[in-house]
Amino acid sequence: MLVKDSITLRTKGDTDIIDITNQVKTKVSASGISDGALCLFAAGSTAAVTTIEAERGVINDLKKAIERIAPKDIHYEHDMAWGDGNGHAHVRAAIIGPSLSIPISKGSPLLGTWQQVVLIDFDNRPRKRRVVLHITGEK
Repeated sequence: MLVKDSITLRTKGDTDIIDITNQVKTKVSASGISDGALCLFAAGSTAAVTTIEAERGVINDLKKAIERIAPKDIHYEHDMAWGDGNGHAHVRAAIIGPSLSIPISKGSPLLGTWQQVVLIDFDNRPRKRRVVLHITGEK
């Protein structure tokens, strides 16, 4: 069985990291799937999804690491072509990745004790974001 759903939210941009774990758990529970897999996909080329402990310290550490890997203040050819100043956002999103798969067991996503699902918006302005969920498996 396949259940399709999505989560829509507003972001601040500038590496805004939003914990969507509760929404994901609610969607999986509502799907009726007992055992299977969840695929999440951030629709947009300047956003990503991943897991992390959504604690202020590690969130700040991740933001600093991302800034070291793909700094905002260096030359990006995308910015020269489009003039929108978000070349760094495209690179950052590509590095983290737009999708995530999580096993489902007994009607819940199999996450570790300190593991949350987050959406990261790297764009240089607030956005309306959509995370697409495909939930597959057995009832």
